[in-house]
Order: sequence, then C-alpha cells, then structure tokens
Amino acid sequence: MLDKLAGIENRFAEIERELTEVGDDYRRAARLAKERADLEPLVQKAGEYRRVLAQLEEARQMLDESGDPELRELAKAELDDLEPRKAQLEAEIKRLLLPKDPRDDRNVIIEIRAGTGGEEAALFAADLFRMYTRYAERKGWKVEVMSANETGLGGFKEITFLIKGRGAYSRLKYEAGVHRVQRVPTTESQGRIHTSTATVAVLAEVDDVEIDIPDKDIKIDVYKSAGAGGQNVQKNATAVRITHLPTGIVVACQDERSQLQNKLRAMSILKARLYEMEEARRRAEQEAARRSQVGTGERSEKIRTYNFPQSRVTDHRINKSVYNLPAVLDGELDEFIDELATREEAERLAALEAA
Repeated sequence: MLDKLAGIENRFAEIERELTEVGDDYRRAARLAKERADLEPLVQKAGEYRRVLAQLEEARQMLDESGDPELRELAKAELDDLEPRKAQLEAEIKRLLLPKDPRDDRNVIIEIRAGTGGEEAALFAADLFRMYTRYAERKGWKVEVMSANETGLGGFKEITFLIKGRGAYSRLKYEAGVHRVQRVPTTESQGRIHTSTATVAVLAEVDDVEIDIPDKDIKIDVYKSAGAGGQNVQKNATAVRITHLPTGIVVACQDERSQLQNKLRAMSILKARLYEMEEARRRAEQEAARRSQVGTGERSEKIRTYNFPQSRVTDHRINKSVYNLPAVLDGELDEFIDELATREEAERLAALEAA
C-alpha cells in the first residue's frame, strides 16, 4: 500500500508543479485542477497514515527498550489508541483507491416508460417523475424535460428529462430498472388492487467531444408536434425523430419551440444511449461478474415495489422496506440510495482484495 501511496503523492506533486507552468492553456489547467481535486483526499489520508505509522514505531520502540514502568505504560496506552486508527485509515484509503466511475460527477438523463398496466402504468410513470423531481429539488439540482408523451389523464407513456447537478449520476444510477406499483386505480369500481410497472433508464450526459456520430449513421425526420389526444399544437414541423441506423435506436423530441432545439435535445439523448451501450460492452469484457446499467438483463428485473395499501416501499436488491410511501414518493430516496452505494462499495472492495 505504501508504494502505491508514494506513486500517488509523487503524481500530486507533479500536478502542483504543472499548474504553476500551465500559462494560458485553460483546458489543460482545468484537467489538471480536476485531477488534483480527485487526488487531494487520498494524499491527505496518506500523510496521516504515515504519521500514525511513525508514532506506532516510536511507541513500540519505547515499549521494547524503556525500563521505566511509567513510560512503558504510556507507550502501551498509545499503542491501544493508534492501532484502531491505523486500521480505520487503511479502510478509508482502500475505499479511496477504488477506481472511480468517470461518469459519477455528471448530469443525468432519466427515461421513464409506462410498462404493463395501461393508463395506471402511465399514471405511475408520472408519480416516478415527480419523485425524482422532488429528489432533485432536495439536492438543489435543476430539472429540464427533454421529451414527453402524455396521456389524457395526466400520465406519461414516456418521459425523458435531464437533471443538472454535480454528482447527480452517482446517486441516481441505482434507480435503473423496473419499478412496480400495487394500488387500487382511480378507475377501479370494485376496489381491487392492481399491479402495474414502469421502467427507468439512467444515462450519464455525454460531452460532444466524447462520442462522434457520422451523418451517414443517422436518419432525421421532422413532423408536427402533437399534444395529448393527438391534436397538433404547432402548425410548423418542429418535432424531430432521429434513427441511429447501425443500432436501430430511435429518439424523438417535440417539446422545444424550434426544430433546432429539438434536434439538439434528441442528439444529446442518442449520444448518452450510445455511450452507455459502449460502457456496458466494455464493462462486460473487463468484469464479467459486474452488473451493467443498460443493455443486459438487469433492467428486466423488478428492483422496487411501491405498495399503497400497506404504505410500504421495498427495494428487492437489498431486501429493505420502508413504511412511509408518501415520503418516498416526495423524494426521500437517500435511505435506499445510501445502502445501495454501500453495498456496491463493499463488492468492489472485495473484488479489489481478491485480485
């Protein structure tokens, strides 16, 4: 561990030197500043770890060599204090040494689609949209709807929206999958409980420089925007549908006022989907045992159930239930997300130690 820490400390010192010489190269300065910020917590822990190791060595030497009973007792007490601190620092350093997902600090694109259940599934999709909107508000993040297909009763057949905020992807990536609701629909006259589903896809927003889509690989169609019930809400053809020919992915946007704005929105979503597909393929090759966000069977599995009669929300991945459904639907998701993040970290630590 000390050799690895020494290499990181040397790199940190190199970055500090490079930052003094970067001049007007703002792009390089930004890259170096980000790398420095990423390494700084680890360098600080490394310094504290070295100090604790030095204090432990002094205390052991005093215990072995001193003939004074009082000094030996003092050394023993110091060892009793320092050994747990050493173990704690080692655990913290191991966590900081885990490879960081480069997407964690990014904005996030969320796609919610009504699944089985007809209109009730569409209403549930609207509930999920509100839940994530409220969660974003609690975090001080901004929400922008990119595309929406509404139903006549206030639900969504599908809705795609962008959440802007540092670390948004790192928190919301655990929401990808099938969400299930159990409740009595407003249209049910017999009071029977129905089960409906909605799917949630979570994509990290991609910078333009990260993925290039040749013009020959896409087909762009324009058409008139339509509102709920099929009525045209604009006379001009401002809605845009982009088809990625190699993969068959189709993205449509109609909520912006101009054709250009809708095209930019649609391209942003397409790039995020393609980037996610490539990331999934790469992860599958490198770590066959690790789960993929999109492009594997995980999204077909039920991850969470919202049971209205019992006011219960159950996350099936961690077997955790919370009996406060209104609070969860109002954006109180951290209890689930924190535990999911802890579990993922433990799995990655175990893999690192086994390697």
